[in-house]
Amino acid sequence: MDHPTPFRRVVFCFFSTLVFLLMLAVLELNHNTLLSFALASLAALIFWLLYHKWTRRKKWFVKGLFWLVWIGVFIVIVKFTWPPTKAVPAVAGKDPQHTDVRTTAYGDVQGVLTTDGKVEVYAGIPYATPPVGDLRWTEPKDPEPWEGTLQADHFAPMSMQPTHIPLYDSLVQIIGYHDYKISLDDNWVPPVSEDSLYLNIWKPEGDVKDCPVLVFIHGGSLQTGQTWYHDYSGESLAREGVIVVNFAYRLGVFGYLADAELIEESPNGTTGNYGLLDQIQALKWVQENIASFGGDPDQVTIAGESAGAASVSALCVSPLAKGLFQRAILESSTVASPEPPHSFRSMEEAQASGARMKLRLVVSTMYELRRMPAEELLEWVDTEHHMTIDGYALTELPMTSYQNGRFNETAILHGYNSRESASFLLFDRVGRKEYEKRVRNYFGDHADQVLALYPASTDEEAAANWAMIWGAVFFDYPHYCLNRLAVEQGIPVYEYYFTKENGRIGPWHSGEMIYCYGNIPEKSALYDDRDRELSEEMLDYWANFIKTGDPNGEGLPEWKQNTASEDLMQFGETTAMGKEQEHELFAIMDALYDVNGKE
Repeated sequence: MDHPTPFRRVVFCFFSTLVFLLMLAVLELNHNTLLSFALASLAALIFWLLYHKWTRRKKWFVKGLFWLVWIGVFIVIVKFTWPPTKAVPAVAGKDPQHTDVRTTAYGDVQGVLTTDGKVEVYAGIPYATPPVGDLRWTEPKDPEPWEGTLQADHFAPMSMQPTHIPLYDSLVQIIGYHDYKISLDDNWVPPVSEDSLYLNIWKPEGDVKDCPVLVFIHGGSLQTGQTWYHDYSGESLAREGVIVVNFAYRLGVFGYLADAELIEESPNGTTGNYGLLDQIQALKWVQENIASFGGDPDQVTIAGESAGAASVSALCVSPLAKGLFQRAILESSTVASPEPPHSFRSMEEAQASGARMKLRLVVSTMYELRRMPAEELLEWVDTEHHMTIDGYALTELPMTSYQNGRFNETAILHGYNSRESASFLLFDRVGRKEYEKRVRNYFGDHADQVLALYPASTDEEAAANWAMIWGAVFFDYPHYCLNRLAVEQGIPVYEYYFTKENGRIGPWHSGEMIYCYGNIPEKSALYDDRDRELSEEMLDYWANFIKTGDPNGEGLPEWKQNTASEDLMQFGETTAMGKEQEHELFAIMDALYDVNGKE
């Protein structure tokens, strides 16, 4: 047959066009350079022009080989046009206006203004010496002074952590967050480095003075995370008169490895808390320098979400952090429970884990470990990402510190979300039998009480109950413990419960951040009028707390202190005080942990 039939032409055109569109989608989602689109289009055109001419009267495998050649050429194009590494700009857009020069103890810095000129952003200011080479796994040191003016217009690299190909991250945005935008300006990937100890500042424009300060610590299980994530950008709070600081800190094996040799070489006899010590170093930098940006060093609030909140919880009882801040905001985590469920472990566990890592790597000294490429250590982030009681940054279990009256904050705002467990249990299928087994494994002699409190007659009920219990164990109960400890010590404490659904992730873990930091996009269809109204309310509450230690203010529903450890401000379709729903489960958990002084 000299010519393909019309039907075969239609089939060929349909499938070849579909393959071509899929190729373009891969290039967009993987953020390949713009050249990739031109080369992919050229390859497709050549394929279409030559396919019938070169495969006429040929066997099917010849035609199949032709298709494979086309796909192979596309793979070469993907690799050839892989997105380059590029620092994230502090302000989007070309040639933003520069700020006045500010003077720090280590040198001058100059930032950039937002498009409307209302907020100044200073990105990538060093707060410590790079912890590389022989400084890997040592306490942070003050940064070296610099000459001239540091152009603080791009964020520094994220701390060393595992990364995925851009295609994977894009699919997560689409499937997990339902939030992806096609753009011609994002054909690059952000950098990752051990040299990451830099901070960023958002401030109201001009020569402001004595502004309250928020220092935000990002989450990510002490394994991942970066400082330029839009959900907790400091821009909106800066418009409310608050200066916002955030920073990178050492993560995973670089931030939380514990080893006896490190204790011996440390002048402070410490190991295992390098990421926490970085956070303290950043707070010291704020005390020393924030007045140059118009901030009041005596009005500092620390805040964090998830592992960032666990870090805040540790800072609240660290003797090294005393006097470095006044108030604390903890979103969806604390380490104030009898047995902190994540981000925390004993020194014995930490050193044993570090020893296993050295054994697997066939090394015996820190000298050898410090000369290993950072990339070869990344596989250990899953095991080395926990704070510990080192006798220096942390001297005892945080709960014990509170009970003994040793804490640093003067007021607390904290809370959790209604579906904290959703993302963690996304692929976990729990039926009735598995549900009972898990409850019995965790609660032991108290399991019958839990099963009676949360009975399950169907697999659906079992899954829902386990999701609720899992969230309570890892997030809700620790907040209950923190609240009770605060009340016992006379600390003003305000607790919230976030329930607002939306088109993105709703009240899943971290879902509240885009609301309370005022970063819902103006034109996003994922949010409705109530979402925007709620965001304005939460931003006002957060700003008021940062300024005064009390979230209440004119025009806002009254947020009462949680003196009974059961009164929460509920942020959902309405904003109103409500009762905590898991009190009976918390009583069982108190009994499980043999907590004294139960309410």
